[in-house]
Amino acid sequence: MLKIITDSASDLPEEVIQRYNLHVIPTPVVIDEVDYLDGKTIHTKEFYQILDDTSRDVKTYHINPAMFEEAFLPYAKNGDSVIYLCFSTGIAGTFNAANLAKATILEDYPDFDLTIVDSLCASAGFGLLVRKLLTLQEHGAPKETLLEAAEFYRTHIRHVFTVRTLAYLIKGGRLSKWKGTLGEALDMKPVLIVDKKGSLQVLKTVRGHKKSLKALVDYAKEHGADPQSQLLSVCHGEDEEALHFTLNLIREQLHPADICISTVGCAIGAHTGRGIVGLCFLDAPEDAYREYL
Repeated sequence: MLKIITDSASDLPEEVIQRYNLHVIPTPVVIDEVDYLDGKTIHTKEFYQILDDTSRDVKTYHINPAMFEEAFLPYAKNGDSVIYLCFSTGIAGTFNAANLAKATILEDYPDFDLTIVDSLCASAGFGLLVRKLLTLQEHGAPKETLLEAAEFYRTHIRHVFTVRTLAYLIKGGRLSKWKGTLGEALDMKPVLIVDKKGSLQVLKTVRGHKKSLKALVDYAKEHGADPQSQLLSVCHGEDEEALHFTLNLIREQLHPADICISTVGCAIGAHTGRGIVGLCFLDAPEDAYREYL
C-alpha cells in the first residue's frame, strides 16, 4: 500500500489530517528545557501563550534520525511504499536526518520503498503541497504521477508572509539586533518570501502592519496564476484580527475558488511570534494534474 506522510511544519488543519488519516511526524519544541512535540503534546493556543511570555525559554530542533526511524519502521515492517514530504532543506535539516534514518532501516529491510521529497516549502505552502498530493492520490493518481506532481508543486508554490514584531527574527539571528531595534522603533515590517531553493528572503520592508498585510495580496496579484481558479492557503500565528483583515482583502481582490486556513505551529511560530500571517498560491496552471483534482 502506498502511504503519503509528512511532518508538522506543514501546519495542516486538523480536519485535513483527519480526513486523510494522515501521519504527521511532530517537530520537537523545547520549553524551559522540557521537550514537547508540536501538535501532539503541545498545541498552538497554549504554545503562543507561552511564547508571549518573554521570560520563557523556547527553542526548536529538527526531527532527528532516531525519531524518523521510529516513524518509518512500522511501514518497513508492513511492506508499505511511502512518500515522505519533508520540511524545506533551506530552513531546517529535516531532509538529511530522514535520509540517515532511511539508510539505517534499509540495512534490515532492504526492500523498503521510501521516497523522501524535499518540499522546498514551509507552513501554508508546505501544507498546500501535501494537500494537493493527497487529493491526487485520492482520485487515483499512481506513484509516478504523484512524484511528478510533487516536483511541479514544489517549484510553483509561492510563499509570502509578514510578522507583527521583529523580536523573534532578532532572537533567531535572522536579523541583526541593531537593524531589528531600529526597525521596531520605526514600525517597519518585513515582507518575506521562500525562494526557489526553499530559503527565506526579505522581499521588501514597509511601514505598518496593515501595509505589510496588503503587500501579501499585492504579491499574489502580481505572481498568481489565475487566483480565481485556485485553492489559496493562508496561515496565521493565532492572530485572528490580522487573519480576518487579510482574508477580506483576499476575497475582495483575488476572488479565489477556495481558501485553506491554518495556524502556524511551533516549528515556525517559535521563530516568528504570534503575529505572523502568510499567503501561499500557485504561479503556474496545474492543468497537467486537473484530471485528479
